[in-house]
Amino acid sequence: MKIIDETKKWLQGYDRPWGIAGGWAIDLFIGRTTRDHSDVEVAVLRTDQHQLKALLADWSFRKVINGKFHEWNEEELVLPIHELHAVLKETGDELEVLLNEVIADHWVFRRDPTITYPASSLFLKTKEGLPYLHPAVVLLYKAKGTRPKDTMDFQIAYPLLEKQDRKWLLNTLQIHTPGHEWISQIEGDLE
Repeated sequence: MKIIDETKKWLQGYDRPWGIAGGWAIDLFIGRTTRDHSDVEVAVLRTDQHQLKALLADWSFRKVINGKFHEWNEEELVLPIHELHAVLKETGDELEVLLNEVIADHWVFRRDPTITYPASSLFLKTKEGLPYLHPAVVLLYKAKGTRPKDTMDFQIAYPLLEKQDRKWLLNTLQIHTPGHEWISQIEGDLE
């Protein structure tokens, strides 16, 4: 978990909401490393993009547009741009940043704005105080184009979700990915 410790150090002093995302968020939720991770992703609020960039002044940033990298200068990034790749100039360390929408106290799923989640619960913390993206939200993202590692993350994290988060995940999967293989498992569990 060295990369997670590094990430925490890099974001020390960032006083806006943020959290580790992706597979690392699942591991932080369950309290142990379950598999290898190729990178570290951090979720931040879109409205705080410039505060993050100011904190990471020693990093170069590229935005992703249609799968291609472009330098990010000072312009305000709006949807559909949601992914940034940062490189620490001195060491070459990398960090992926995912911009998240929050409107009127609700996180809004960028792929379908009818799907929301309370912004106050978007980030959880480990007992050591490290923030991470709520695992139900992480699993919703992982449901599109599910890979074996995503299914593994689901199988490990789902049983630990609170009942209301299981119901939320079921409802959102039915909207976002109807017919997804996880739906029947959740339905069977909630009966």
